[in-house]
Amino acid sequence: MRLSTVILPIHRWSEGREVWRRAEDLGFHTAYTYDHLSWRSFRDRTWFGAVPTLTAAASATDRIRLGTLVTSPNFRHPVTLAKDLMTLDDISGGRVTLGVGAGTTGFDATALGQDPWTPRERADRLAEFVPLLDRLLTEPAVTYRGTYYAADEARNIPGCVQRPRLPFAVAVTGPRGMRLAARHGQAWVTTGDPSLFENGTPEQSHAAIRRQIERLGEACAEIGRDPGELDKVLLTGFTPEAARPMSSVDAFVDFAGRHAELGITDLVVHAPVPDSDFDTDPDVYARIATDGMAQLRS
Repeated sequence: MRLSTVILPIHRWSEGREVWRRAEDLGFHTAYTYDHLSWRSFRDRTWFGAVPTLTAAASATDRIRLGTLVTSPNFRHPVTLAKDLMTLDDISGGRVTLGVGAGTTGFDATALGQDPWTPRERADRLAEFVPLLDRLLTEPAVTYRGTYYAADEARNIPGCVQRPRLPFAVAVTGPRGMRLAARHGQAWVTTGDPSLFENGTPEQSHAAIRRQIERLGEACAEIGRDPGELDKVLLTGFTPEAARPMSSVDAFVDFAGRHAELGITDLVVHAPVPDSDFDTDPDVYARIATDGMAQLRS
């Protein structure tokens, strides 16, 4: 199992530089950030853009992978996003992963002046967004006319450093989304079952994640793909035992072991943010990255 982290884009770069470097020094596999215009309780707090933040992080680090968790069509267009991603992949020396999902009804959904999309439309848009982005990052010139997106001889030369393109980590749970992840993803992302967050039990959550992984396997079988080719990523903090795994090293090791048994290959924990849902003890966070992972590997 690998351990990664989310660093929210809330730091002025005079401070943020050291936060990202610290993540690399602690040995995290990937440092992600949220690609939102604002998010939940941070709406009236500092919040910077994901792509510029990751560009700065790429220049401040050498080894750690970097990524979004996740980007959505809510305010992104595949043509401009592909250009940004190709550039970021070049600046980082091929260390970028794109986490991508359908988005929600949060602030991003209306910031551009549009009405919120229905769940069906968000799914429809993602189903068009991801394949077009795949083409834009692998073909030198793309022309496309779809229901929601278009491209006219869009060029991305020289292409990504990573070949044939940078990896996609597709955050989905429904049948259509699972098929999308099976066809285009190098990883699949879950936060568990949202309906269980407030009133569910850890056992119910484990069963739900097991079923999700089974459905991913079924989607892979439909196209003849080995589901073992996809990493299975759990973004922590949104399951019934949300706070417990970050309360101590022992609690984390237990949490990680139980989810490894389900088939999860990658855990993502949030870097500490005071006065928020992610108000973790910084010393425990650091020890989880070092001592906790050492215990899992032993």
